[in-house]
Amino acid sequence: MSNIYDYSVPQTDGTELSLSEFKGKVMIIVNTATGCGFTPQYKDLESMYEEFHEKGLEIIDVPCNQFAGQTPGSDDEIHEFCTLKYNTQFPQMKKSDVNGENELPLFAYLKSQKGFEGFGKGPKALAMGVMLKKIDKDYKNNPNIKWNFTKFLVDKEGNVTDRFEPTASMNEIYGRVVELLGK
Repeated sequence: MSNIYDYSVPQTDGTELSLSEFKGKVMIIVNTATGCGFTPQYKDLESMYEEFHEKGLEIIDVPCNQFAGQTPGSDDEIHEFCTLKYNTQFPQMKKSDVNGENELPLFAYLKSQKGFEGFGKGPKALAMGVMLKKIDKDYKNNPNIKWNFTKFLVDKEGNVTDRFEPTASMNEIYGRVVELLGK
């Protein structure tokens, strides 16, 4: 497969959502968790969705339980949590793997387009580095998703333009979304 529009994502009802439905739109594709220190990012994602959905922003939310078991619930429980606690309106996909032998092909593609470039600076970035070194000594040198709330930005032409680790500033992501929507 050669571009983002060749991929689909399993939805909670068992059907596949083809990303070709989003041609001409900006996408944020994010792996999420309900019991993570980064879970409050749902608030910022929902805020961006409310502000920019009508202007062409789509958010593809893929719950994942691969990181410290921080998404233990069923698809229905995850959806209920997100809508009640964060009033999320963007669609949630079926809980899926983003690394390893059962990873969604979409995430293999995303990682091939934008590898890991570090956690940035600051206390959270430092803490993530220390924790990951215990899990995967070579974490800096592989493109795997490192943790919940890793975000990929896709422009209107289907190019994967950015990868934001969970430690990235939501303001920085907001700025890139504005920039990509303006093109």
